[in-house]
Amino acid sequence: MERVWLPALSRDVSRVALGTWSMGGWMWGGADKDAARATIERALDAGIDIIDTAPAYGFGLSEELLGEVLDKRGTRGEVVIATKLGLSWDSRHEPWRDSSPGRIREEVVASLSRLRTDYIDLYQVHWPDPKVELDQTAAELRMLVEEGLVRAVGVCNYSADQMQEFCAGGRLDASQFRYNLFERVVEEDVLPFCRARGLITLAYSPLARGLLSGKMTRSHEATDQARRGDMFHGEAYARHLSAVKRLDAFAQEQYGRRVVHLAIRWLLDQPGLTIALWGARKPEQIDAAEGVDGFTLDASAMVEIDRILAEELGA
Repeated sequence: MERVWLPALSRDVSRVALGTWSMGGWMWGGADKDAARATIERALDAGIDIIDTAPAYGFGLSEELLGEVLDKRGTRGEVVIATKLGLSWDSRHEPWRDSSPGRIREEVVASLSRLRTDYIDLYQVHWPDPKVELDQTAAELRMLVEEGLVRAVGVCNYSADQMQEFCAGGRLDASQFRYNLFERVVEEDVLPFCRARGLITLAYSPLARGLLSGKMTRSHEATDQARRGDMFHGEAYARHLSAVKRLDAFAQEQYGRRVVHLAIRWLLDQPGLTIALWGARKPEQIDAAEGVDGFTLDASAMVEIDRILAEELGA
């Protein structure tokens, strides 16, 4: 599997990471713990050695399952764990943002316990907290690095301006954001900012919450909370499925691949994009990741992909 060097961690990792949001069950209709453990095992066996999780993914469940599997295998040192902070929740599992220094201290202790480890490779602020100065959050995370509890610091869902402000209070090594063939707003300023700074970049939802997997059909619209956007319903859904069909035909004709491989390859071939998060909740959903390697998209292919999207979805 294709790999990339991460200077902030002084090691290389697979360019496809395992994303664990769906296996935690929150907004995805519940969790299957046995399937989740098997999925993590399958990913590790396939050569995926960076796993992205968060306390909010199942309200601790995803972190716990990952900790169990790595502890059982005895391979903690071989895997990069990227987890998050900054989302708290009440007894009804209603989340809110809290990136205050005191809360960060509570969260890191809880995550280390659930993950069964004494350090976190990449610790990311899940969402910017409007109630806390960004440089305060950054300063606290810098202290965690100095104490050896965290090795690298990242943010998720931050604008370029917010990342600039965050940098004033401490170190910033990585940025994670939603990015896929259908959702490309980060190309305006976030991705250019990251390229200029040399940040590790992680794209979540690379398959647009399953829409680019090629498995969704017109007769079955999504009902889970994770797929509430317009592109999953009505006429917009039909247009996106038509685009997926044409992209799939293009992938088969040109590369002998499917749209799921094309979507991930498109991301990995974007300048400045380091890692794509492959979300899965069943082990068989990992298998297609192998098809991402062995081909690249040249300039003409990028133009053709944009032409298909423009014709199907408009500007």
